[in-house]
Amino acid sequence: MEQLLGFAVPGIPYGCAYAVFAVGLVLTYQTTGVFNFGYGAQAYASAFVFAWLVDDHAWPTWAAFVCAVAILGPVLGLLFDRLLFRRIPSANSTAKIVTGLSLLVGIPALLPVVFGNGNLVGVPSVVFNPGTVYFHLGADVPVNGTYLSAVLFTVAMLVVVVLLLRATHLGLEMRAAAESSRLLELEGVDAPRVTATAWAVSGLMAGIAGVLLAPTEVTVQAQDYVTLMVAAIAAAACAALRSMPVAALFGVLIGVVSLTAQGYLPTSSFWYSAVLPAFPFIVLVGALLFVPGLRRLGQATDPLSSVDPPLPPPAARARGREIDRIVRTGFWALLFAFVVSMLTWMPPAWETVLNQGMAYSVIFLSVTFLTGTAGQLSLAQATLAGIAAFTAGQLAIHLGLDFLAGAVLGALAASLVAGLLAVASLRLRGLGLALMTLAAALLFDVAVFPAQAVSGGTGGFALESHWLPLGLLSANGHAYFVLAFLVLAVCVGGVRLVQRGTIGRFLTAMRGSELGAAGVGVDLAWQRVLAFVLSGALAGLGGTLLAIQQTVIAPGEFNYQLSLAFVVIVVTTGVGTVEGAIQAGIGLVVLEQLLQYAPGRLQGLAFVVFALGALTYAAHPEGIVELEKRRWTERAERVLSRRHRAPAPAVTGRS
Repeated sequence: MEQLLGFAVPGIPYGCAYAVFAVGLVLTYQTTGVFNFGYGAQAYASAFVFAWLVDDHAWPTWAAFVCAVAILGPVLGLLFDRLLFRRIPSANSTAKIVTGLSLLVGIPALLPVVFGNGNLVGVPSVVFNPGTVYFHLGADVPVNGTYLSAVLFTVAMLVVVVLLLRATHLGLEMRAAAESSRLLELEGVDAPRVTATAWAVSGLMAGIAGVLLAPTEVTVQAQDYVTLMVAAIAAAACAALRSMPVAALFGVLIGVVSLTAQGYLPTSSFWYSAVLPAFPFIVLVGALLFVPGLRRLGQATDPLSSVDPPLPPPAARARGREIDRIVRTGFWALLFAFVVSMLTWMPPAWETVLNQGMAYSVIFLSVTFLTGTAGQLSLAQATLAGIAAFTAGQLAIHLGLDFLAGAVLGALAASLVAGLLAVASLRLRGLGLALMTLAAALLFDVAVFPAQAVSGGTGGFALESHWLPLGLLSANGHAYFVLAFLVLAVCVGGVRLVQRGTIGRFLTAMRGSELGAAGVGVDLAWQRVLAFVLSGALAGLGGTLLAIQQTVIAPGEFNYQLSLAFVVIVVTTGVGTVEGAIQAGIGLVVLEQLLQYAPGRLQGLAFVVFALGALTYAAHPEGIVELEKRRWTERAERVLSRRHRAPAPAVTGRS
């Protein structure tokens, strides 16, 4: 028994952080109708500022807690509500997801820019001294200040929140606002005030969860808080995003079971190295598959949602004849200049950058096809790219297969995995589908890609010249440029061909209205699987191109964080157009290269820039870059129309 307690007690701080986080997610969803993907960023922001104040500025723990949790947490929640989520129509679940992802990607990248890149270590416990043992469970199981602080805050927050929602008039109003804020206003209630209160409380809970987790880790890192978020999502999903006590219970269980199993399993076993780290993600997948209430996640429940104005359409690309001729001529001239420059005078450093941009463009085409054409949101596209790259590498290692031939088989493997993921998610829509693909990406990250048989370990393996014909690893990079350019051109042509054909029309109809598409005979299940399969093949081809360009295949190059960032980047430039994918790929690498010349703390701004652009998705789903292109086209047409306007004839006559 004491051995069991010795393994289980260290899991209490993790479980309590998961519990507080899960309760905050349920609270936000139940009172505002928003599943906040940015919640992990809120928790990380509070933990980061708390550690920064204590470590770098020697603030007292209580003062740092007040500033980072009691003030910053609610303020972030209020800002999210006031500036972002309040402006999104209740029926637009995709905009809510994209906005949350933008926060999850942008805030962790922004914090080092604002506060510096210091290594934040040794974060103290909030109330009790973490180095002091206050009592023992049994004879040999010490309970220190970290454990007591975690339990104290978890129990206190759960009691306060449950009492707030169940025993106060404000709690009743908060639950009613989730159903329809407009109906609540008809009863004379200030619905924005009620919703803002819910966001402030959930922000406070995110801050508490972040500070509870910080002392359990060596350093404060954003990746730990995404893992925290997914474990909390699993706990909330087990409660069907309804019951906060049940969500808290599952959160504690996930933390305690994970640490207990870690104590009993042999460290050299597959269960310890692969299954145990993936335990929260496996729980999430199981909940999504078997908890019936989760199949309706993201669907509008507001009875007045039908009165919302229609979503703004993508930017119209219809241009006047003269403008169209100028744009087409300019495009072909620019393309010719680009090819000639890459083959002649382009400096090697920039040639490498632009080659990488073309590889990313192929991967981004998969996002354009799946989300822009079919209306399906996947958070695992980088994972699919990695599946293809590792498949091609293993075929080259064990069978001596040419890497380019292996790339084709790798793309087939990626499309197969994407198809299986689509089949497993057929009953899920919107938010449920996004969570399933995120769980799949994390499963591959912790259980598959680091395996020695797949990647050779966390460091990956380098490509060898005899795997690649045509001098693709040569110093000048011209051979790689020709290959990447041809692959990108073929993929662009293939996507446009599918978009203009019958399949493209079916997918577009499904994106517009699944109910309407089914009503005219479209097989939604088959179309969704087909969309995932084709997008998986595109991501796979891009992944192998990226591996060749970087001359190494490593798990870190295809992690879940990149999958999240890919969606944010493509949404910024224009998820509905092929040009948007190419602009995203080239724009990302060019911006990162330019930031290399900036001071060190500014070099992480690339993702911040794209995250800011993606925050406009609710108002401009065509993408901020596509929006600006349309505006400049309209201005050019007005200028041309004024130039071509004939002057009025002069009036002459005799008196």
